[in-house]
Amino acid sequence: MLRIGLLGCDATIAGVARAAVRRGDRLVAGHGVHAAALAGLAPPPVNSWEAMLDADTCDAVLVGADGWDDGRREAVKTLVQAGRPLVLSQPLGLSMLWAYELDMIRRDTGGVLIPCLAARQHPFVARLRTAVEAAVGGTGTAESLHVERRLRDRSREAVLAHLARDVDLIRVIVGDPARLATLGAADAAAAWPSLAVGFSGPALVPARWQVAPAGTAGLTIRLQGAADGVVVEAPENPDAPWTWNGTPADGGPFDPAHPILAALDAAIGTGSPDPATGAVPAATWSDAARAIELAETVPRSLAKGRAIELHREEFTDLGTFRGTMASLGCGLIMLALVVVILATFVAGIAREFGWNGAGMIADSWPGIVLAVLGVFLALQAIPLLMGGDGDPPGPGGDAGQT
Repeated sequence: MLRIGLLGCDATIAGVARAAVRRGDRLVAGHGVHAAALAGLAPPPVNSWEAMLDADTCDAVLVGADGWDDGRREAVKTLVQAGRPLVLSQPLGLSMLWAYELDMIRRDTGGVLIPCLAARQHPFVARLRTAVEAAVGGTGTAESLHVERRLRDRSREAVLAHLARDVDLIRVIVGDPARLATLGAADAAAAWPSLAVGFSGPALVPARWQVAPAGTAGLTIRLQGAADGVVVEAPENPDAPWTWNGTPADGGPFDPAHPILAALDAAIGTGSPDPATGAVPAATWSDAARAIELAETVPRSLAKGRAIELHREEFTDLGTFRGTMASLGCGLIMLALVVVILATFVAGIAREFGWNGAGMIADSWPGIVLAVLGVFLALQAIPLLMGGDGDPPGPGGDAGQT
């Protein structure tokens, strides 16, 4: 039985909290949680989120998006630094830098971050991925993937928030895209109600994500093949089952809270992965960060009116160090050129007026530049002294990608 704290709430986190209570866990602390959000299950309020830093207060913290602000963002970072197990609503914010910073902190502290990206573990998603893999391997007929998200609220914030969740399904089914392109109204501000986003790559089945008005809110996934196609309906209503070409899924409605709690149990050692949802592995925080990055790229593509190439690299402390050293090296080269010109000018003036002291200092510039460059080169040995190629991925996530 877990003792669970809540930091903020939203519909997704409320569902996880209710499922936890149903299985016997207890809600022991809450900060920034409205009682109505949990329909009578609100935990005892605490005056400060800092109470959740103490492992004696709770075993894990559920973090919701409602009321998200800079203070909540810093609170989550502090909880990760303290190594607290967290279940995080997706997305909490559309900041790629914050998401990858959280991932680096997680690996330093060995913390557990479970993003609420449970749809990838529905059995139908595994079947779609198998069909796409067969096509890529030359034994299948899948040609394209079309994902339609029906929304009542088609504002910029709502569209990007849903994309930050749905793009994880696209990555699972067809793979990580290498290029992103948008299609919308000429006025970027008016593009959101009918936004379309295309994802492609050299070895990928092309995918398209489209916003549509909601008759019935939900998600339609169409995998088009040369001969026939597959249509998967994923209703917004959690009490309605997913359907495959009109046939409901075995087992009835899909409860997204179940795989999230199973992933939390497995990560903190109180359970093992559920074999029923093991066809597609649970999402890591790196998956969530990548999805946030892709969603954050959409406004840039709209503003520029062109496709955006997506690069992949590993976000680690070592990578950050190398990037900093590369920038610093370029800066030192430019500074050395300025020093050469300035020293030559000062030395000429000093000789003209007989300022021997100033002339000696100006003439010593080669030694000064050499000493600075020597210190810079010595700094390159720091990764060797600190352990080589960087930290391996820790629990709850793998290496970040961009």
